[in-house]
Amino acid sequence: MARASSNEGRGPLYRLYINRLRRRLDPGDVPHHVAMMIDGNRRWARQLGYTTAAHGHRAGAAKMREFLGWCDDVGVGVVSLYLLSTDNLRKRDTQELADLIEIIADLADALSHERDWRVKHVGRADLLPEDLARVLSDAQERTRDHTGLHVNLAVGYGGRGEIVDAVRSIIAQHDQGGGSLEELAASLTPEQIGEHLYTGGQPDPDLVIRTSGEQRLSDFLLWQSAHSEFYFVEALGPDLREVDFLRAMRDFATRDRRFGS
Repeated sequence: MARASSNEGRGPLYRLYINRLRRRLDPGDVPHHVAMMIDGNRRWARQLGYTTAAHGHRAGAAKMREFLGWCDDVGVGVVSLYLLSTDNLRKRDTQELADLIEIIADLADALSHERDWRVKHVGRADLLPEDLARVLSDAQERTRDHTGLHVNLAVGYGGRGEIVDAVRSIIAQHDQGGGSLEELAASLTPEQIGEHLYTGGQPDPDLVIRTSGEQRLSDFLLWQSAHSEFYFVEALGPDLREVDFLRAMRDFATRDRRFGS
């Protein structure tokens, strides 16, 4: 697992370095599915003297639009963004949560009009405010036939809860077919559970990126990331730069993926 730092400038030398990193990327080494955990928005707002965390969350959302563009430009096929966990729904200050819900709704709507991207909500819609659930549903429906970058928005999401929901779905399906619990226990496979996850039918993430220097999964894609590579960036979410992203791509290309061995 690697850590990256971002403290360089944004002048001509920076652009030259960016272009060199891009040219050296082999399309065959680019991860197909990247999962992003944007962290540090609140710290960013606090360090800049803002009175509310909403400024950081807005800056983080704007950065995620940039991030998706970077991914699309280098050939990533699927990106999963961790935007709001089930824990966030319970623990965040009421006003901060209300601001965050509005910001996520604006982001989802904007992404559904971006390029040819396909937006999918992964998470528990029933736990979300009605307005946010509707925006996410509309964005998903609006982009259903799009064939570009596939964007998973993890909102009202928890990895352990997702696994529980998958097992419940399998049991319900098996029960409808009249099978016994003994038969289900004997036939249950990891592949079957994977098919019933919120991301069923999608490839597992090859690379998981987290900003702000924190090194934990925070209940994000627990099942899917069993064989993922991890890359931790020191920059706070809104400060993430394209050079940090390209360095993550370069680092991923050097990994010897052993898939559990």
